[in-house]
Amino acid sequence: MEIVIDPTQLWEQLIAFANEYKLLTSLVLLIVLHFTKKGVLLLIRRISSQRGEDRRNQINILEQLGNAFIIIVLMMVWSSEIQTLAISIAAFMVAIVLATREFIQCFMGFIYYLGARPFRVGDWIQMNNIIGEVVEMDWAKTALLEVDPETFNYTGKHVYVPNSQLVTQTVRNLNFMRRYRLHSFEIVNEPTVNAYSLLPAFHARAQAHCEYFRDVAERYKGLIERHLEQEFIRIDPEVEIKTNELAKVVVKVSLFCPTAEAHELEHKMCSDWLSLWFRAQKEEQAMLMQQQSEFNSNISPSATTTDQQTTSSTGL
Repeated sequence: MEIVIDPTQLWEQLIAFANEYKLLTSLVLLIVLHFTKKGVLLLIRRISSQRGEDRRNQINILEQLGNAFIIIVLMMVWSSEIQTLAISIAAFMVAIVLATREFIQCFMGFIYYLGARPFRVGDWIQMNNIIGEVVEMDWAKTALLEVDPETFNYTGKHVYVPNSQLVTQTVRNLNFMRRYRLHSFEIVNEPTVNAYSLLPAFHARAQAHCEYFRDVAERYKGLIERHLEQEFIRIDPEVEIKTNELAKVVVKVSLFCPTAEAHELEHKMCSDWLSLWFRAQKEEQAMLMQQQSEFNSNISPSATTTDQQTTSSTGL
C-alpha cells in the first residue's frame, strides 16, 4: 500500500505543533536561524578575504538584517500572546514609552542611518568631538575605534556612541583624511633676521620634501574635489610669514600630504627653517663684527693723529 503525503496536511500539522509547543518551536527556530546567519557571514568573510576586498559594511548590514529577521519570526510565533500583552498594558503605554524613550531614539537614529547613509563601516567620522573609525553599528549604538585628532593615529580605545546622536548631533565624515590630509603648523622666532630673505630657499626645500608623493597627491586631490564638487586643495606647500601679538615672527606652513607622514614632514621642515635661520644669524653677526672692526680701524689713525698734534702743541 502506497503512503501518500499531503503537503497541505503536513503544513497544518506543523502549524498546530508550533502553536502547541511555542517555546520549543522558538528555541529550534532561534538555533537554526542563528547558525544559518553565522554560516552565511563566515562564507562572505572567506570570499572577501580571498579576493582582498573590504566587505565589513555589507557584513554588518547582513548581520543586522538577520537579527531583525529572527526577531520578526519569533514575534510571528508569539503573535497572539504579544497581542494579548499589548492590550493588557495599554494603560501603561505612556509610561513604557517614557521609560524606553532613549532606546526609541536610538532605533530612530538607526533608521535615519539606513535612509541617509552619512557613513559606512570602515569610514572615519567625527561625532561629538570624538574622531574614530566605524567598526560596528547596530540599532542601539555605533562603535568607533578612536583616532588621535593631532597625529591621526589609533589610540586603541573603543568609543560607543548612542545612535540617538546621529539625529541630534553633527556628524562629520572624515574618510578622505585617512590617506591624505591638509596639515598646517607654525614656527615662532625672535625678529632678529629678515625672514623674507629666507623664504625662497625654505620654499624650495619644503617642495623637495613633498616631491616624492606629488603624483599620488594629485590623483587623490582630484578624487576629493570631484566628490565634493569644489576645488580647494593646493599640492605645493604654502608658506606665510606674519607676526603675533608679542611681535615675534611666525612662519605658517600649509601642505597636502600623507596622513601617516604629516608630523615627519613637519619635523623636517622645522629643521630646515631653523638651520636657515641660525645660519642667517651667524652671517649677520659676522657682518656686524666686521663692520665694528672696520669702524675701530678707521678711528685708530685719527686718534693717533690727534695725540701727535696734542704733543706738538705741548712742546711748543
